[in-house]
Amino acid sequence: MNNKAIGIFDSGVGGLTVLAEIRKNLPNENIIYLGDTKNFPYGNKTKEQIIEFSIQNVETLIQKGVKVIVIACGTATSQAIEELQSKFEIPIIGIIEPTVQYIQSQNYKEIGVIATQGTIRSGAWEQKLKQSIPEIKVTNKACPMLAEIAEEGKAQSEQGRKVIKEYMEPFKERNIDKIILGCTHYPIYEKIIREELGYEVELINTGVTVSKYLQKYLKDKGLENQEKSKNEKIFLTKPEKHFKEIAKNILDENLDIQAIWGYNNNMRLRRKYVFD
Repeated sequence: MNNKAIGIFDSGVGGLTVLAEIRKNLPNENIIYLGDTKNFPYGNKTKEQIIEFSIQNVETLIQKGVKVIVIACGTATSQAIEELQSKFEIPIIGIIEPTVQYIQSQNYKEIGVIATQGTIRSGAWEQKLKQSIPEIKVTNKACPMLAEIAEEGKAQSEQGRKVIKEYMEPFKERNIDKIILGCTHYPIYEKIIREELGYEVELINTGVTVSKYLQKYLKDKGLENQEKSKNEKIFLTKPEKHFKEIAKNILDENLDIQAIWGYNNNMRLRRKYVFD
């Protein structure tokens, strides 16, 4: 038994879709969530920047005493997970590997992937999929505007619908009926995506695959929290006016959101964490 918290980080609000699924599968677990809103969006950053931000996030969560870290961010998973896993001893789980394992178990032969520009540019999804399923056909589509629109609280707006219509064109052309939501912001658009495609489609929520993977991992390692009381804390690196409203829509409750002061891009040289 281990009652330490699960640490989760994302560039913003999107990772709360992963937190929501972890809640369902692991109702006894304590959770600490870190949204790196100061450096959002990650999708247009360089690999070096994303690694730097991700290291800062992991170090912050380790300071808070977590037992395992979930990268609830497609871009950070695709660009930084290998660096993080080699640098830190704490278990670090991204969203790609658990999802690839699920697709392999379903014996899918064709899949679509929507993700940020940085994730698609890295080729991480296609590479990992083809390593496990050599014959699989992958259609990738970068969706650079979706995370920003979601962070602004405008996912259901006309602007959101317009860009979804554009981004879904390659999948409609090939009638692809299984699509990975490769950014954790994207489950916010699930209803609109289904309406735009107009046919039966499986939208693969990485929060679901990660939460099931994490559940098995904690059980196998004897790290489950058996206590009934649980505690959740959410920290942001910069105040974000839409965060609380969007979080309430995702998690169906008001949250106590705290700020991390002294969090900056030179944390490797000067690390001072002060929690509100």
